[in-house]
Amino acid sequence: MSLEQRELFIAGEGGYHTYRIPVLAVTSTGRILAFCEGRRDSRSDSGQIDLLLRHSDDEGVTWSDVLVVATEPEMTSGNPCPVVDRTTGRILLPFCRNLADGPESMICEGKAPRTVWLTHSDDDGLTWSVPREITEQTKDPTWTWYATGPCHGIQLTSGRLVVPCDHMVGVYHDRQRDPYHSHVIISDDGGDSWRIGGVVEEGTNECAVAELADHSLYINCRNYRGEKRRAAARSRDGGDSFEARFWVDDHPEPICQGALTSLSDEHGPGDRLLFSNPSSQQARERLTIRRSEDGGQTWPTARCLYEGPSAYSDLAITSGDTALCLYERGADAAYETLTLARFDEVWLEGE
Repeated sequence: MSLEQRELFIAGEGGYHTYRIPVLAVTSTGRILAFCEGRRDSRSDSGQIDLLLRHSDDEGVTWSDVLVVATEPEMTSGNPCPVVDRTTGRILLPFCRNLADGPESMICEGKAPRTVWLTHSDDDGLTWSVPREITEQTKDPTWTWYATGPCHGIQLTSGRLVVPCDHMVGVYHDRQRDPYHSHVIISDDGGDSWRIGGVVEEGTNECAVAELADHSLYINCRNYRGEKRRAAARSRDGGDSFEARFWVDDHPEPICQGALTSLSDEHGPGDRLLFSNPSSQQARERLTIRRSEDGGQTWPTARCLYEGPSAYSDLAITSGDTALCLYERGADAAYETLTLARFDEVWLEGE
């Protein structure tokens, strides 16, 4: 197979100005789910935004029509972060909401709300429950801005559900001065109830998490400290807390979101990981896939998927061991399409 790429969402089509925030999940039956935000009127992070979904039952070769998963008039519904419960097959989808005319700047100033919601599907993504609010369980009252994902959550070997998130603490109520943190939210009852887990040191932001062979967690974070490189941390208690943050020199970036997934096998979690981000310190460009064989300590294997403008992404491994990367890309700007790349390790190794 080597490398195949196709556009799943194209700006201006289907009644939406722009599609952003690509997210992937693989259900217990092997169905591939591709989520995104459908931004109706502009490319902006605010305004009327819906959560959309397409699915594939053949390893990502062909895709269904677009399904609207969550929409609310005059509201931004964004930051989808699905997690699949292997025990029940239920797909849980945490996401966030704010007023269409209450953007991030107002939220950080304490002048507009930002809330956390959950919907779920018990039929492989065909239908979704009425969203219920889980803000009180998942957001500290001192936090202003809040985001689930944007990428996928994971289920640990223990059965615990872990969803990567980030937040801003309302110290000055100033977006430029208030501290950002990565954190996770946790459910030990299949998504019925949630609580706040570990919080990573200040300066971290959008993040992705994976379970390693020793059952520790590795979290990789967008970073507002250091010189345009990613940050990471580890948890030895299932995400209840995180150890000291460290820098990932192998992951240069222009300050952007990145994605992470495990290359685990039938024996459970392992130390082989894939990571994707725009690997440039100059601009959102050069969307690159990297592989680690030692739980994120080193990343010796890397190959660029696309040299041009590119930004957010997510990764998944199909039931047939095909690697998928859904990412933002375009000719003149990164937000012209959401493109799906299908590749194998032969391509990644450059053979």
